[in-house]
Amino acid sequence: MKVRGRCLLLLLLELVFLSLLSLCHASAGDDQPPYKSCVESCEKSGCVDDSCFNSCKFPVGIDPEGDLSLTKSLDSAYELFLKEPLYLRWKKWDCTSECRYQCMVREEAKRESDGHLPLKYHGKWPFVRFFSLQEPASVAFSVLNLLVHFQGFSSFLVLVFYKLPLSAHGSPHYEYVSLWAIYGLLSMNSWIWSTVFHSRDVRFTEMLDYSSAVALLGYSLILAVIRTGGMRAEAARVMVSAPITAFISTHILYLNLYKFDYGWNMQVCVVIGVTQMLLWAVWACRSSHPARYKLLTVVFGASLAMLLEIYDFPPLWGILDAHAIWHATTVPITYLWWSFIKDDAKFRTKLLISKTEATKDNKSRKSQ
Repeated sequence: MKVRGRCLLLLLLELVFLSLLSLCHASAGDDQPPYKSCVESCEKSGCVDDSCFNSCKFPVGIDPEGDLSLTKSLDSAYELFLKEPLYLRWKKWDCTSECRYQCMVREEAKRESDGHLPLKYHGKWPFVRFFSLQEPASVAFSVLNLLVHFQGFSSFLVLVFYKLPLSAHGSPHYEYVSLWAIYGLLSMNSWIWSTVFHSRDVRFTEMLDYSSAVALLGYSLILAVIRTGGMRAEAARVMVSAPITAFISTHILYLNLYKFDYGWNMQVCVVIGVTQMLLWAVWACRSSHPARYKLLTVVFGASLAMLLEIYDFPPLWGILDAHAIWHATTVPITYLWWSFIKDDAKFRTKLLISKTEATKDNKSRKSQ
């Protein structure tokens, strides 16, 4: 009864989270007239107040230092900026990004002096740069998630191919090896692009980050349906995978080629995420799997972590916001998740070997 009560609580939490997510709205500092006029002026002059930036094309009559001049030198700071190798320019900021950042800093300083709370600019809180990293805390935690996934993925492969008994054909007994291997690769790819995106938010990195995350979520749903449904037949797996793959592919193409709709993408991701967590929770409650409590802990922890995405707040010290803390919470959850996957491999291998041996014993008895 206790297990069933916990499961009902999990289901209720998932439904509450889904309804609350639709009520979240972000403040738009980039819609403020002072900010808009500051950016427009900066992109024309290359300066914000007394600060000028080498990445901007300065008009004739203003030198890189912001002083009036009759002509523009061929060796101006902008020409020198373009001559630098790409890997050096990557660490710096282009004119638009620099203007947006400096105008944001100026406007937020005014708001703070007036006693107002921070606003979001272009969907992001005002962060303090650290070694040219746009969101240093999210970058650090994304790297940690990547490392935990790599450790879990590599230890899983070592377990199934070298530590657990292999079949007569030399392949693992565990029938979901290939599915989890693909999941591991997609997870590491997603966290790589999360690291890059939080380092530098440009259109290209944003598209790759969002696309990788959606692809991972879609595949995770396929894996959840197959594993919780105990599908071992190839035909059944294809029937499950085909429609989900078609929808996810269409969704990614829609975002990248037609319209990058943040609201629609959020709805899709939430529905997929909640669905697979419900599948895992219900399966764990109904199953006698030895690692079911570990799985329930993962589902419950992931559900609580979603609160950080719902109740967003400005970054502490200009670095640590709710999204960064959410990335931090996924580190131990990921470690526990891969631990469950390895326990599942051990459990299924032991079960299949015992069934194989029992079948052999029955055949030998019949032959006698």
